[in-house]
Amino acid sequence: MLDLLSYVILGIIQGITEPIPVSSSGHILIIKTLIDKISSKPLNIEYDIFATISNFGSFIAIFIIFRKEIFSLIKSFFGYIFKKDAREKEQANFKYCMAIILATIPAGIMGLVVTKLDLFEALEEDVRIIGFMLVITSLFLYLIKDFKGTKEKEDITYKDACKIGLFQMVALLPGISRSGSTIVGGMFQKLKRNVAFDFSFMLYMPISVATMILGVKDLLELSIGFKMMSYYFIGAFVAFIFTYIATIWFRNIVKNGKLSVFSIYCLIVGVLVIIGL
Repeated sequence: MLDLLSYVILGIIQGITEPIPVSSSGHILIIKTLIDKISSKPLNIEYDIFATISNFGSFIAIFIIFRKEIFSLIKSFFGYIFKKDAREKEQANFKYCMAIILATIPAGIMGLVVTKLDLFEALEEDVRIIGFMLVITSLFLYLIKDFKGTKEKEDITYKDACKIGLFQMVALLPGISRSGSTIVGGMFQKLKRNVAFDFSFMLYMPISVATMILGVKDLLELSIGFKMMSYYFIGAFVAFIFTYIATIWFRNIVKNGKLSVFSIYCLIVGVLVIIGL
């Protein structure tokens, strides 16, 4: 029962922290470390596998929220390519899709590097590194707390997309928030807050799909029983519920320009992790 409760807690943490700018991967490692310290036995968990499965729950929640935009973009993208008479109508959305693709490339390259270096395994051995990364996330969020961009969705240039992609690349490090860094990157390129928010979550889709595809191989090779696998999927279901709630809540926070609260939170947690863990 204690193991099940631990996975539910990890699912809640994943669900809440995935959409908000505080680093879900960093928080999962922090909570796992805390559970190991206070529990009589270490939590039997493959971090990479849990991250893949719980991320699937978060992905489904975010997909549901943005489903209309996603289907519209897919339709416009292929309509522009295969229907010449529709190109003028679909040009703006096609350009937006290309911006998403360009912004995803740097993170894709960085993801391969992270996988090759077994970076997550190294971070599990010294969680204080995540504390330092959270402090960096705090600084990023503080820098843009008063920014008010002017660019709409159709104003995003390919140059803007590449620069935002570099922010997302850095965010693959646990403790550096993906949503936070891409929203910060978008606002540095003078995107309106809601436009930066939407673009950030559009970027989440291909990165999340790629992460899950790469994780399937490891999942198939992992020899674990039905009971343990059920714990992973319970964590994913809990992550789905809390990601859905947190994403809607965070969208309102961004619109109201109150990102400074996350800056303070990341600073406090980062310092506590550096000092206490």
